[in-house]
Amino acid sequence: MHLREKLRSGLVIPAHPLALNGNRKLDERRQRALTRYYVAAGAGGIAVGVHTTQFAIRDPRFGLLEPVLSLALEESRGTDIVKIAGVCGKRSQAVAESQLAKELGFDAVLLSLAALNDATIQELLEHSRIVASLIPVMGFYLQPAVGGRFLPYEFWRQFVEIENVVAIKIAAFNRYQTIDVVRALADSGRAQEITLYTGNDDNILNDLLTSFAFGNQRIRIAGGLLGHWAVWTKTAVSHLALVKNNPDAIPTEQLTLAQQITDANAAIFDSAHGFHGCIPGIHEILRRQGLLEGRWCLDPNEELSPGQMDEIERVCHSYPHLQDDAFVQENMDDWLR
Repeated sequence: MHLREKLRSGLVIPAHPLALNGNRKLDERRQRALTRYYVAAGAGGIAVGVHTTQFAIRDPRFGLLEPVLSLALEESRGTDIVKIAGVCGKRSQAVAESQLAKELGFDAVLLSLAALNDATIQELLEHSRIVASLIPVMGFYLQPAVGGRFLPYEFWRQFVEIENVVAIKIAAFNRYQTIDVVRALADSGRAQEITLYTGNDDNILNDLLTSFAFGNQRIRIAGGLLGHWAVWTKTAVSHLALVKNNPDAIPTEQLTLAQQITDANAAIFDSAHGFHGCIPGIHEILRRQGLLEGRWCLDPNEELSPGQMDEIERVCHSYPHLQDDAFVQENMDDWLR
């Protein structure tokens, strides 16, 4: 199946975490186990080298970008999942990372514009065109609270005209800005070529349930590329299937489920402290399941925020139906082989 067709079918794409040992060195065994988990859970893709993987993997002190990308490719070889590499930085860095992703065999890149906060819209578009000349691109609207920048309708209306753009991840955490992206795609006439993915961790299921209407144009967000889906992935796959099987039915139970997912995300992602503890929060869930040995990040100061553990305990107790612990325990030995 062609890349555009795969994306348009609607996929669960977890943002892949980084497995470290107690010395904050790469734990290759558990890094491989995470990829095996996502494949076994039914994920339609993986995104590696993104925020959840920790941007510090690019730091020469660690030199982990290529090893982590390569491990994910090795463990997903022989599957038909979509493989997306995160690309960030200014021109030279973005080009080098895009070339590396292409050489390794990734299908597309998730293009962050966070390093270009002072660039004009035309400069952002030129940057995007250069990357898209190298490899298919998934655009990325990253919320300003975690380093993104405001990107108006005018930017997205021109961005969707770039030939090699295949998808857009909307992670604005803002309904007005989310609509800007959807409307730009609707107005372009390219909705059959470019697929929308939610990265709005505060609104995951509602995004998937919504049919956006602009005059006679109707557009849906087909799937998600989410850090939240790095945990409890088997359940996330079932949630997306539920929406796809009943695209025009929104029973009250699904709206309640949407609220519960958002509440769980608030605890895991540490919304109360500006998302400071989001990566350790993800790690804590995976640690509890046994997939990770600990919560360690490359930055020793990146830890759970005060009170975050209590919140994680609360949502784990309140929402057992969101979790996939039994599935993980059944397969853990095989993934950690």
